[in-house]
Amino acid sequence: MHIQLVSFDNEHQPAIRAVRNTVFIEEQRIDPGLEYDGLDDDAVHVLLSIDGQWAGTGRMLEDGHIGRIAVRKEFRGLGLGARVVQALVEEAARRGLKRVWLGAQKYATGFYQKLGFTPYGDEFLDAGIVHISMEKNLI
Repeated sequence: MHIQLVSFDNEHQPAIRAVRNTVFIEEQRIDPGLEYDGLDDDAVHVLLSIDGQWAGTGRMLEDGHIGRIAVRKEFRGLGLGARVVQALVEEAARRGLKRVWLGAQKYATGFYQKLGFTPYGDEFLDAGIVHISMEKNLI
């Protein structure tokens, strides 16, 4: 397994898009116009590969907002999603951020709670999917 922090540049964009297109656009039927919101260029991204195949990705915006966590179906159940989130949390701490936060799809709240995130606020719809806001304090 290889995990790296990258930017949404010409070198890494195809791999990031390949994972997100498979998980969000094909599997979850999210509109590409919603998936690609114009914020990727200003985010730090994680790319995770196994045996040369792109398996997972995620991003964090400058304000500590984590999102677009995706692991391709054939690689699920191996703890890769947790590795992606942990890499982003570690990068946030390295940057001196006081907290990270995200909008978790409701079914995934248990996953994020195991990683130290706490839910707050009311449920909301994003791309037609029920979400809940969650945060993790870093200090």
